[in-house]
Amino acid sequence: MDEARDKGLTLNPKYDRDGLITAVVTNVDSGEVLMVAHMNAQALGLTIDTGFAHFWSRSRQSLWKKGESSGHMLEVRDIRIDCDQDAVWVKAVPAGPTCHTGARSCFFRRVGPDGLTLVDAAD
Repeated sequence: MDEARDKGLTLNPKYDRDGLITAVVTNVDSGEVLMVAHMNAQALGLTIDTGFAHFWSRSRQSLWKKGESSGHMLEVRDIRIDCDQDAVWVKAVPAGPTCHTGARSCFFRRVGPDGLTLVDAAD
């Protein structure tokens, strides 16, 4: 255990070998999980500095501001980091659907014994 990282109050993210940490985004009001993405140091810094969520796209190998083209930005209200500082939890206000499919959340399907089913908006 790295005592300073695990219990201290100094931000010291533990990035993986690709320079990324996992970011879980929830709706600040409902608590609903909206998406999971990755951040590099620049994305985390921009998120902290601007108050809008930024991520690192592994597929495009580029930085992106969520909603930059769609207008569906995520206004950050709170950022938390886990005990060993290798994941962040972003509580945000979504300006429209979060998923690139147009769904409110990226988690719009339930896994069951018979495969996938759509999740009702009220679930």
